[in-house]
Amino acid sequence: MYYGEIKNCDIANGEGVRVTLFVSGCTNHCKDCFQPQTWAFDYGQPFTKETEEYVLSLLSPSYINGLTLLGGEPFEPENQRALLPFLRRVRAAYPEKTIWGFSGFTYEELTTPGERPNCEVTEALLSLLDVLVDGRFVEEQKDPSLRFRGSANQRLIDLNASRKAGRLCFLPDRKRT
Repeated sequence: MYYGEIKNCDIANGEGVRVTLFVSGCTNHCKDCFQPQTWAFDYGQPFTKETEEYVLSLLSPSYINGLTLLGGEPFEPENQRALLPFLRRVRAAYPEKTIWGFSGFTYEELTTPGERPNCEVTEALLSLLDVLVDGRFVEEQKDPSLRFRGSANQRLIDLNASRKAGRLCFLPDRKRT
């Protein structure tokens, strides 16, 4: 797996102060994507053990609320396979921190066997996330007042509450102020 950028102290891509990993590779190719350079699976730098250690060190300060995965597309099957062992390390090292994932795929696409993004590690990867922001960016539904997403079709899925309730539960749909 490759990554395009790592942001420390990100406040735009999840609740609180976060470390954000922008993975490379995306087959969704959303119209007016804000990062089309990340569509290439070899964009940026290889995600190595040294990169993992660096990200883990960025997560250590108490003021960091957690890790956010963006892209590109973290849920491309090849990215899922690379991210799963890393997220297991994050959870083991920082069980109190949250993990958010952004995907152009919907939750339903991710969890339906036979759909392209669903692979042998998808369920395990989703089990490590606290929040999933799902759905492709749709220019015609663009709304800059929405928190943590670009278009109105995208959802903020509270995966912890969803697992407990046995149905999809969403974070409150507050607007940016």
